[in-house]
This record gives sequence, structure tokens and C-alpha cells, in this order.
Amino acid sequence: MTSLALRGTTIHYNDSGRADGLPVLLIHGHPFNRTLWAPQVTALVAAGHRVVTPDLRGYGDSGVEEGSVHLDAFADDLVGLLDHLGIDRAVVGGVSMGGQIAMEMQRSHAGRVRALVLSDTSAPAETDEGKAVRNRMADRLLAEGMGGYADEVIGKMLAAYNVTAMPDVAARVLAMMRSTDPRGAAAALRGRAERPDYRATLAAVRSPVLIVVGADDVFTPVADAEALHALVPHAVLTVVDGAGHLPGAEQPDLFNSALLDFLTTRVTTAG
Repeated sequence: MTSLALRGTTIHYNDSGRADGLPVLLIHGHPFNRTLWAPQVTALVAAGHRVVTPDLRGYGDSGVEEGSVHLDAFADDLVGLLDHLGIDRAVVGGVSMGGQIAMEMQRSHAGRVRALVLSDTSAPAETDEGKAVRNRMADRLLAEGMGGYADEVIGKMLAAYNVTAMPDVAARVLAMMRSTDPRGAAAALRGRAERPDYRATLAAVRSPVLIVVGADDVFTPVADAEALHALVPHAVLTVVDGAGHLPGAEQPDLFNSALLDFLTTRVTTAG
């Protein structure tokens, strides 16, 4: 693990694989950290790629944030990290909130994005009801901590049947959620509530795009992934059976197969 003083905080990250490999930046969702991508890092490095997995500000080992952190702030951090690493353009992928940060990178820093990988995410701006829910949850996390929330949502983060069928995966996901600083989680929730609508951004994308979704995702169901695909007809859409909101953790072999095939057939051939 390496750290970087950046924009008033400290960002911790891993930079794995060959320095001359295809750079892939993977962005975790809420309320996780860079270790969420461990199965993907192993597979991508074995295939000769370079993988950068940061802890977003407020998450994991990175500096704690309070107040509100908007998605453009996360995206600016990641561009600063790419600058530090000497990476001009990267495949940018993210899950859930991380997917929305990837869309923000496409919106505000399109020249840095070689291709997009969007897992279990959605493009529209938050609804008024959703804003209220996110802000109430931020208040709750600050008052109560992460434990109760983690216990409540584990059966939605993973497909409910995987909580018992995959105890090691469930334990890893729960540990990430419980260890997240509630101040960082709350700040991201408040900022995410104010996110812009990314549909026009996606409709204008001409670079390669992979859309992945767990077949049993209840947070961003298959219909949401199909809506993304309708915006980007040239995208590849993969539905991962036996998975909920975190198919990269629940079904890593299936997720990795789709990702590696995309990189080989769509990205490296596109130049």
C-alpha cells in the first residue's frame, strides 16, 4: 500500500502489476474500500494488466472527511492520483457509487478515460425522496455508527441467499462496512444525494463500455443496467447469475471472465 498527500487529505492506494500493462482504475462503492476488488486485482495482474485500487477519501485507510463530499471531488482525487502515477488514460471501472464516480470522470475528465466499466449502478440524478433518505441515513450513521446499518443491508449488498451460502464473502463485506468511518460514509451520502444526471454523458460516450449487473441486485436491478445499455447501444451488457449488488465479490470468476474478455476484445483492439 502506498499513500499520497492530495487535495487536503491523504489517499491510500495499491498499484499492482506491470508498469507497462494496460492501466485499470477500479473504484469501490459505499461503504467499502479498495480490498473489495481483491479478486479482480489477482486476475487482472495475472493477465498482464496494471491495476490501481484507491481508498476514496473518507473510506478505508484514506483521510477522514466530514460534512459533504460530492462525486466531482472524488473524481478530481482520482485524476490527481493518475497524474501522480504518470498514467495518461486508464480503463475506469466502478461499482455502485464507484460507477457513478466513473461516470463523473467521463463527464469532467473524459480525456483520461480509455474505457468504462459500470457495475451495478445507475445514471439518473437522485430523486427528492432519495435525497431525503440519504441525508437521514447520514444522520443515523453519525449518531449510531456503522454496525446496525451493516447488519441491515448485508442481505441486499449480497444476494440474500449468498449471505448463508458464502459465509466468507459475507464476513469480508460486513467487515469492510463495519470498519468504515461513519463521518466519511455520511459525507459521501450527502454529496451523492446531490449528484448530477449522467444520462447525457453516457449517451455521448464513443469509447468501449462494459455494463455488469448481478441478476438478483435489489439496489440497482437488471432493469437499471438495461437502461444504461439503452443509452450506450455499443456497450457490452453482462448479467451475472447467482449475484446481488456485488457480483465481483459474489461471483468473481464470472465477473473476471466478462472483464478480461472486454479488455481483450474491446479495449486493446480499440487502441
